[in-house]
Amino acid sequence: MIHNLSYRAFVYGTENEEKVREALSTLLPTAPPTKEITEGYHENQVTILQGKITKKRDIKDFLEKLGALKPTSKKRILRELEHRMDDRGNLFLRFDKQRAYLGDLKIVEHGDSLHLKLKIAAYPARKEEALKVARQIFQE
Repeated sequence: MIHNLSYRAFVYGTENEEKVREALSTLLPTAPPTKEITEGYHENQVTILQGKITKKRDIKDFLEKLGALKPTSKKRILRELEHRMDDRGNLFLRFDKQRAYLGDLKIVEHGDSLHLKLKIAAYPARKEEALKVARQIFQE
């Protein structure tokens, strides 16, 4: 259902990197992120934790996490599916960092979040086909 999954989280100067790593591990427990240090708009240090998951077992574990989302979150994703997917079948999701750290997965729109890009396995690789597969993932 998913070919691969890319993820990214920004750690700002006011945040604890270990806590952001813990938030990531709530969502993706087997994903060891790489670390990149960059400079923010106001010349402050920003750390980017990112990675890509391609192993079927790790993707299956992630799908189980999605399956455990609250019904209201699943309904929201289904409602917004068309806007969350690009023409190549990539589905974009964002989860609240602070809530993930506390063990709760909540879909959000703001940028200060855990960013995920899911490459939906659909043939042919068109948005319409990928939408069908994505709907199956989030159906109750």
